[in-house]
Amino acid sequence: MADIATTSRPYARAAFEAAQAGASLAQWDEFLSLAASVVADERVSPLIGSPRVLGSELVKFILELTGRSGGGKEENFLALLAENRRLPLLPEIAAQFAVLRADAEQQADVEVRTAMELTAEQLSKLNAVLTARLKRTVRIHQVLDPSLIGGAIVRHGDLVFDGSLRGRVERLGAALARA
Repeated sequence: MADIATTSRPYARAAFEAAQAGASLAQWDEFLSLAASVVADERVSPLIGSPRVLGSELVKFILELTGRSGGGKEENFLALLAENRRLPLLPEIAAQFAVLRADAEQQADVEVRTAMELTAEQLSKLNAVLTARLKRTVRIHQVLDPSLIGGAIVRHGDLVFDGSLRGRVERLGAALARA
């Protein structure tokens, strides 16, 4: 079977194009995130694969839980997913949509993993450096990880800067093992 990301990609692009055409990227992003949460809920997921539940009923149910009214592009999108038995892909579709939106809006979500909470001044300086380096508006998401001992690991997609003390110790150990 095809990879989940590969199967989800055309749906995410279709949703993105519909949202971009309607100048409603934020609304679609919110809708897809909510719908993905509904589908991923352990109380709802058994309904999705059930032959006793019609796709149209699932669509109405998801719309109701997301607070959307029927009849729009969102309902048509969910109906298409239900018809093709792709509703379980909604979490991946939402994630891919968010990446497409961030790219279109020249934004970058950056994870900063640190041993201790960064001060406002440190976050401001880091944001300025990352904005210059990535040439995008940066949104920093800080994650605390005491195992780093000190320093930080900055991650944006495949780009990783490991300035942690744990990383330095591991690199020193590897160099000594080679010597």
